[in-house]
Amino acid sequence: MEEKLKILVVDDDEVDRIAVRRALTKAGVEMELSEVGDGKSAIALLNNATSYDCVFLDYRLPDQDGLSLLQNLRSNNIRVPVVVLTGQGDDQIAVELMKAGASDYLSKSRLSSEILGQILRNTIRVHRAEMQVALANQQLRESNSLLIRKNQELEAQRRHIELQNLKLIEASRLKSQFLATMSHELRTPMNAIIGFSQLLLRPKCGELTDKQQDMIQRIFNNGKHLLMLLNEVLDFSKLEAGRLDLKPEIFDLSKLVNATVQEMRSLAEEKNLSLLIQIELQNLVVFNDPTRIRQILTNLLSNAIKFTESGSIAVELKEVPGNQVEIAVCDTGIGIAPADLENIFEAFRQVDQSTTRKYPGTGLGLPIIKALVQMMGGNITVESQLGQGSVFRIQLPRQISSSMQHGADGASNTHASAKKSFWKQENSRFAQEGLQNKSRDR
Repeated sequence: MEEKLKILVVDDDEVDRIAVRRALTKAGVEMELSEVGDGKSAIALLNNATSYDCVFLDYRLPDQDGLSLLQNLRSNNIRVPVVVLTGQGDDQIAVELMKAGASDYLSKSRLSSEILGQILRNTIRVHRAEMQVALANQQLRESNSLLIRKNQELEAQRRHIELQNLKLIEASRLKSQFLATMSHELRTPMNAIIGFSQLLLRPKCGELTDKQQDMIQRIFNNGKHLLMLLNEVLDFSKLEAGRLDLKPEIFDLSKLVNATVQEMRSLAEEKNLSLLIQIELQNLVVFNDPTRIRQILTNLLSNAIKFTESGSIAVELKEVPGNQVEIAVCDTGIGIAPADLENIFEAFRQVDQSTTRKYPGTGLGLPIIKALVQMMGGNITVESQLGQGSVFRIQLPRQISSSMQHGADGASNTHASAKKSFWKQENSRFAQEGLQNKSRDR
């Protein structure tokens, strides 16, 4: 062995100790050898000195036998490897010592440099392997204990998060209920303000000065704007609570688009914006909720007009694969930065969140649009570049399914039969009239 080993020989017979020393030297063992003649001295040395690599222990000592000494060592947690040296007829005792924790045993009658050197090397190799395994097991136990503590902490955190989630859900429910109640309550006086303002603006109510007419017109315009904001909050609270129902019917989509654009044309003309329509549909009839589609288109056009200072706004209506229709609103406005695109459909989220922002609003328009489109089984996408404008595309099924209506089950079958019959009549009529792709620019 190249390393220098620290070895202790415990034997009361000096001749036997010399024999062990010579055998180890002859075996080429580099060592620092210590010798004692009784068990008490061995215990004291092993307790106070640095660790030994191996102990050669004579079974028969003057103050105690080898078994007692070995038990004493183990009870004091001294894990040094022990090779027991026995005399004639002590083999059975040596086996008992092995069971008690001895590493190996050797009869003194068989003592030689080759055997002793081999036993020493094997003993040290096995002991070190056992120590590595014990260390690994200890580390494993510590890791396991750490994992158990971490799991307990994570479980506590999970329960805490679960509790917080329940509180947040309840807070959200209360918030939605509050918003719905307040929006509903505020709409009644707001409708009265708008109605009375409209009456005052009629000529039969009497002559008004220009200043009075301007003030009443402002009351009317701001009342309509506030009512629109209240309606947005009310719709959003209904969507959050799952209480907003679709009321589908069969209608001409091109007529609805044209009527909605005409309603928004005055706002576009105030900013000298061109408002165009392009319709490319073979079949103009759809089965959907016309009120909600009008709301979607109105919101998109309002945004387009709001964020466009010059240029034009176009509404495109066309067919897409999968028996769907697409409504696209294109503008030449300020555009949206790529980093903001993923956030524009979040509730109450606006690109400019400051109180001094140039463009007012609740930040609910696009979230409501997205929720309505998803209720209809469609999807909405946006393409935009800063300074060049935006394109919002909505693809909707030409005919929404009955599961999206949230209506009564008793009337659904009759409604479905009438709907199919109507579709056949309408498709036949359009085919007979030779309707082709229509393109309208207004």
